[in-house]
Amino acid sequence: MFRLLLLLPLLLGLLASPARAQTPSAVPVALSSPLKTYALRLKPGDDLRQQLAAFVQAHHIAAGTMLTCVGSLTVATLRLANQEGPSVYRGHFEIVSLVGTLSTNGSHLHLAVADSTGRTIGGHLLDGCVVYTTAEIVVGELPALEFRRETDSTFGYKELEVYPAPVLPVRSSKKSGLKPAK
Repeated sequence: MFRLLLLLPLLLGLLASPARAQTPSAVPVALSSPLKTYALRLKPGDDLRQQLAAFVQAHHIAAGTMLTCVGSLTVATLRLANQEGPSVYRGHFEIVSLVGTLSTNGSHLHLAVADSTGRTIGGHLLDGCVVYTTAEIVVGELPALEFRRETDSTFGYKELEVYPAPVLPVRSSKKSGLKPAK
């Protein structure tokens, strides 16, 4: 038994060595931004995805994120993992998660819903998710960034690329009637 205890660290080291032998990937470059938040509520009959897209366009959100969403649906329309077309579920569902990125240049959102037994299903949020009683939403905007969707050569999908937000020219205040502070 004593010999086995002496060999244990050696055996564990051998088992762990393949993981250590892998080359660590480079740390991804990340840009930061202050956060501006919006709170809104969707009403019965609203289409969850369409209303979010309209909100993003109306507020010119170039880089945003879903912070939270709770509510209920009578129809959940999702694109499931590795499937081409939509899957439509009818009934009463609780929204248990809505996460993703939002942008006037294209959004990428995943929705998870649970039925009355607690069975949960999730996938890409598609048009056709109809609000039952409410959808209480908090959206975050990252004003110093711009999200774009660009084709990634690995699989050919349009994937997220993050850029600094374009700097807008400052307008002159000569005609504003404002006087400089003394």
